[in-house]
Amino acid sequence: MHKSKGQLGQVDVSEEKGIRSLHLGSITVQSSMKVSSPDELVLEYTRCMMGFLLFCPPPQRAVTIGLGGGSVVKWIHRYLPMTHNTVVEINPQIVQVARSMFFVPNDDEQLQILIDDGANYIAGRDEIADVILVDGYDGYEIVEQLNTEAFYQHCRDALTESGVLVVNLWGNHRLFDTWLQRIERVFEGHVACLPAQTKGNVAIFAFKRAQGNPKWVALRDRARNLEQQYGLEFPVFVSQLGKLNMHSDKRLLI
Repeated sequence: MHKSKGQLGQVDVSEEKGIRSLHLGSITVQSSMKVSSPDELVLEYTRCMMGFLLFCPPPQRAVTIGLGGGSVVKWIHRYLPMTHNTVVEINPQIVQVARSMFFVPNDDEQLQILIDDGANYIAGRDEIADVILVDGYDGYEIVEQLNTEAFYQHCRDALTESGVLVVNLWGNHRLFDTWLQRIERVFEGHVACLPAQTKGNVAIFAFKRAQGNPKWVALRDRARNLEQQYGLEFPVFVSQLGKLNMHSDKRLLI
C-alpha cells in the first residue's frame, strides 16, 4: 500500500484480508491493525505487554519507547483513559505513517508523541513514569542502544517507586538469556517473563520493588476481572507465567 524512504530507512505498509501491517525495510511485521477495529491488539505479543496490569493498577503516567504502528499506544488511549502516555519515536516517517494509515490520534491531554532518541530521552530523568514500555526494533532486530545495561538502569531511575518496566524481547534469539540477565541485574531479580503462546516474543516485566511473591489464586482472580474489563486473555497470561519463572504450587516467586 505504501513505501517511503528517508534518512532513517524505509517504511512500508502492506494489507491483506483486512489486516494492515507496518514493515521497516524488510518482510518482518512490526505492527498490525485490523482495519475494521483499529484499537484492537492484533498481535499476541502486544496483548502480552499489557500483562503488567496483573501486578499494577492502571498507571497515571506511562512512557512508551517505539511507536511502530501504534497498537499499544491506541489501546492505552482508549482503555486507560486516566493514563497520560508520552511516546518517544526516533523516526518522523513512522509518526507520519502511524497517524495517516494506522489511525494513531493527534496529541491531546492523554497523549504526547515526541520525535527523539528513546535512550537519550530516558537518561537522567527520575521518577517520571509508573510504567515504561519498550518495543524498540528496526527491520531486523532489537535496537542496540535500547538493550544495554545502562539503558535499563536509566529506565529504573525513571520509574516511580512502585513502577514497572515492560520490554518486548525475542525469546528464541541466541542472546535472549544475555539480554534477560542484564535486566535482572539492574532490577535485582524482581523480574517476570510472560511468553506468548505463539513461539517467539516474551514480555519482560521488571519491577522497581519486590512483588511479595503473589499467590496464584489472587493472580487468577485478578485475571478474570481484567478479562471482563478489557477483553484480553489475562487468565491465559497467568498460566503462561508458570513456564519461565520461579514458582511454587501456591505462589509466583518475584
